[in-house]
Amino acid sequence: MSSNELTYKIRGAAFAVYRTLGPGLLEKVYQEAMAYQLTKDGLSVQCEVPVPVIYDGHVLSTEMRLDLLVEDTVIVELKSVEMLLPVHKKQLQTYLKLSNRHVGLLINFNVPTMDGSAIVRCINGVVE
Repeated sequence: MSSNELTYKIRGAAFAVYRTLGPGLLEKVYQEAMAYQLTKDGLSVQCEVPVPVIYDGHVLSTEMRLDLLVEDTVIVELKSVEMLLPVHKKQLQTYLKLSNRHVGLLINFNVPTMDGSAIVRCINGVVE
C-alpha cells in the first residue's frame, strides 16, 4: 500500500472517530479510539512506540514516544488542543527524523469541525 493510500485510510479513521466522539476529550481517548478503528480497518497499529534519542553517538536515557505507528510506516501524532501551533509540527518533523520514517500525520481532535486544518501531513520533515 502506498503512503498516499495509507494516509487516506488514516484520515478516514480520524473522521470516523471524530464523528462518534466529537471534540473535547483527552488525547489518550482519541489514541485508543484511533488504534481500535485502524485495526478494525485492517491496518497494523502500535501505540506509544519508543524512539531512542541519540546525541553525539550516545543513547540518552530519555526516549520519545510516538502516539501511533501505522503499518510500521506512518507516524500519527494526536492532539486535543485549541489550535495547532508551529511547535506541534516541529515535534512531528523531529519524530520523523529520529525514527527514520518518511510520512507523518498530525491530527487535532479539539476542533469545531474535522476539516483540512485539523489534519496536517508531513513528508520528509516538510509540512504540507
